[in-house]
Amino acid sequence: MNAQPTPQTAGHPRRWAILGVLVISLLVVVLDNTVLNVALRIIADPQRGLGATQSELEWAINSYTLVFAGLLFTAGILADRLGRRITLITGLTLFGIASLISAYADSPDQLIAARAVMGLGAAAVMPATLSIIANVFDPRERARAIGVWAGAVGLAVALGPILGGFLLEHFWWGSVFLINVPIVIVGVALVAILVPESRDPKPGRIDVFGVLLSIVGLTLLTYGVIKGGEDGFGEPLSWGPIIGGVLVLIGFVLYERRIEFPSLDVRLFGNRQFSASTGMIGLVFFAAMGSMFFGAFYLQLVRGYGPLASGALFVPFAVGQMVFAPISSNMVKKFGPKAVSTAGLLLVALGLAAWLPIGADTPIAVVAFAFFLMGVGMANVMPPATESIMAALPREKAGVGSAVSNTIRQLGGALGVAVLGAVLSSVYRDNLGTATDGLPGAAADAARESISGAYAVAAQAGPAGPALIQSANESFVTAMHWAAVGSLVFALLGAVVAVLFLPGKRPAEQPAPVLAEEQGVALAEA
Repeated sequence: MNAQPTPQTAGHPRRWAILGVLVISLLVVVLDNTVLNVALRIIADPQRGLGATQSELEWAINSYTLVFAGLLFTAGILADRLGRRITLITGLTLFGIASLISAYADSPDQLIAARAVMGLGAAAVMPATLSIIANVFDPRERARAIGVWAGAVGLAVALGPILGGFLLEHFWWGSVFLINVPIVIVGVALVAILVPESRDPKPGRIDVFGVLLSIVGLTLLTYGVIKGGEDGFGEPLSWGPIIGGVLVLIGFVLYERRIEFPSLDVRLFGNRQFSASTGMIGLVFFAAMGSMFFGAFYLQLVRGYGPLASGALFVPFAVGQMVFAPISSNMVKKFGPKAVSTAGLLLVALGLAAWLPIGADTPIAVVAFAFFLMGVGMANVMPPATESIMAALPREKAGVGSAVSNTIRQLGGALGVAVLGAVLSSVYRDNLGTATDGLPGAAADAARESISGAYAVAAQAGPAGPALIQSANESFVTAMHWAAVGSLVFALLGAVVAVLFLPGKRPAEQPAPVLAEEQGVALAEA
């Protein structure tokens, strides 16, 4: 547990300036994630980007997420042991260097590797910012500080896609990563000047072996799922890594149960309410992040919107969260976690169901409304899930519970991108039919791999190009509908978990500071 100031202390004299610095530090992490979806189409373009395949784009997202999730616990312990300020500076510096490498990457593999290093930096930034807030603010002011922090981050979530779209319309694709560098430089300088150093006098031990096991297991599992979408799940290169990943993760759970300072405290899942709440979080992020992936390609390829316009169409999702998250906290007090989270998950499911009739000519307002419904639903999932997690644990386990739910949230999103991306790839390829007949072998393979590949081939195919584009659009829309069904199933499964296992209304009580922290993190990561 992080060292907390006592109720009698007034907090650090520069605490509000420090809060501003911490907001800047976290903004760079948030902006990077919100602009990436807008950039996927251009990164896939062989002329304007790197010519990345769909599986490589999935890895560009998931390499960051898997490293972030795998190291979140360890980074928090390192911050407590080595010092929170130096950990924050190190994380920002790593993030900035990796952003610079990403901006000038000349192959998809370089981008994937650089994104993994960005995940390492982000894992150091996130827990350090929360620990510093807990250290410099009086408990009586902490909830207000977290509210300011979460509100500023929420604004960045909304503005990120528009900023990314603006950069992509006026500069090359690497500008969405290069924009991080000046923010990092300013952030590092201000942290060094304003933020005091602090440490936990009794930090936990670092579970290096557990971290390695978790990353290896999740990487094998994700690789197998993505490979299955490319080549079919009957191939050894698909089912082999999936089985290997599952076995490694089973070993990870058994190992974590036996050690005193685990990187992921799996013993917490013995509490049914805790496991149901975190499971619900994982399910809803699985559904939402997977839908964002296919939504980006639909907007920029099937509908032909530029980066700025497609970025603007993602904004309703963020606005739905920003507007309704504060209201949701009050609704939890009034109606209880079960009712609010169930309603939220059904709204997410309704937003996903809205994708099922969407075609190449559907009014774009329908798409914007679907994103808005999903955002409103997500805003009504996180506070009740958080309340249930914190209520299920003793007070001394609250910080650990928060970190576990953050990890599950990241993993749910990563698997959502992998699994729904595999569905998208497999159904698209099966429905393309004879549209690639007559094309040279390499061109036909590229067109069958993804809709981005089909568009690149069509640009060089002369008179055959328009017919290939039409077939690719029709195949992609069909595949998108199947992926939306997959998302919908997971959102509804989350609603079932909420109905069966989450508690009903409790007597009203003052929310604990850690609850506010967790809600702020949820808003930032959503």
